[in-house]
Amino acid sequence: MGIQIRDEQKTDLQAIENLTKQAFLNAEHSSHTEHFIVNRLRNHGQLMVSRVAVENGIIVGHVAISPVTISSGARGWYGLGPISVLPEKQGMGIGSLLIHAALERLKQFDAQGCVVLGDPNYYSRFGFQTYPELYLADVPPAYFQAIAFHEPIPRGEVVYQEAFNAID
Repeated sequence: MGIQIRDEQKTDLQAIENLTKQAFLNAEHSSHTEHFIVNRLRNHGQLMVSRVAVENGIIVGHVAISPVTISSGARGWYGLGPISVLPEKQGMGIGSLLIHAALERLKQFDAQGCVVLGDPNYYSRFGFQTYPELYLADVPPAYFQAIAFHEPIPRGEVVYQEAFNAID
């Protein structure tokens, strides 16, 4: 698999939007607004990390990371996602490559840590785990995980950017 991971470029924006739509089209727990979320994060300067996976000149995956707010006032925390991989390329490790690359880039920003909302079995492979003291309102605790680059884990409620409410 000749996958190259790189930062998004201006010429990638339409391909990222199309990819994100396709990736979540049949996803069980999707709002089908993920492409709006990515665009809104980008348009509001909140897309801190935006990396693509390219195979044979075609974008086959994308990962986004944006800042989150924690009620305790802890700073330097970010949220992973959305993560998109073309349906026909899912299960081939592209998502894993993107997550590793995104977390490494985040560490370069001297981030304190990262949170993710998703399948705990999948994200635990990257070091994410549940911390009862760090939570997302109205979400079962098992599905909200964090990874700290520098201890300790902060306490409090996490709030994602307003862009995550985008519907268009």
